[in-house]
Amino acid sequence: MRRLYFFLLGMGVIFILAVIVNVLFREGAQARALGEYSNIRDVVVADITNTPPEETPTIQRSASATPFQPVTYTPTATSTPTATLTPSPTLTPTATATSPPTLTPTLPDTASIQGISGRWPAYSLDCESRSAVDWAAYFGVVIDERAFFGGLPSSDNPDQGFVGNVHGAWGQIPPNDYGVHAKPVARLLRSYGLEADAAHGFSWQALQAEIAAGEPAIVWVVGRVARGTPVPYASSDGHQTTVVRFQHTVILIGYDQQSVPVLDGAWVYQRSVNDFLDSWGALGNMAVIWDD
Repeated sequence: MRRLYFFLLGMGVIFILAVIVNVLFREGAQARALGEYSNIRDVVVADITNTPPEETPTIQRSASATPFQPVTYTPTATSTPTATLTPSPTLTPTATATSPPTLTPTLPDTASIQGISGRWPAYSLDCESRSAVDWAAYFGVVIDERAFFGGLPSSDNPDQGFVGNVHGAWGQIPPNDYGVHAKPVARLLRSYGLEADAAHGFSWQALQAEIAAGEPAIVWVVGRVARGTPVPYASSDGHQTTVVRFQHTVILIGYDQQSVPVLDGAWVYQRSVNDFLDSWGALGNMAVIWDD
């Protein structure tokens, strides 16, 4: 037992010594390595320190006959284009066509229509139908008076049809027994093939031209071509018109400087131009004319 103890103790000592020797060996190796590195470093530093610096080569400028001159920039003159003047076209005035002055036809001082005649009306308020069929006969169209009256529409508006009873008393105004104005009469005459036209606001010169052309005209007057008072009237359809008491129609068949002849049924008589114009103007110069 004691031998074993001393054996193990000896082995332990030997192990410890081996460890110590190993450590000492490593430290010596490291010291030797550091010494060699230091020597090498000293040699390199000495070499660098003792090496003379290289000389910087000096560049010799070769002599030049003409010293260097900076380039002088001389701007080239730029030619400015000259504007070419284009002559403006000369405007030639265009000849404007001048309309010839409208010539008003010269009316004769007197005019008279021959070959026209009439009859007395068949009814008391039938003057418009009587004048219409007498006017149509002059242009070669024969119409029965009663048939013509039967073709007129009935209305309380005299510009649309016959107002009232054809057998009524003369001298009343709508909506009482009255008669009819130019438009319905001209419309019915056209249905017979006649070139009839209703005129309103017709001038005296235009009416004279009709007579001078040989075309009689149906005109709306007051009574036997007397003066009258216009009366405003509104029919049930809201239409506004003018009426007059003793509204009547005659056919103008001539004129001169002082008077006019009219055909009233079967009767022809004269009235002064002024009286005619006053009577004709009461209903606004209304007429039925031949429309060329």
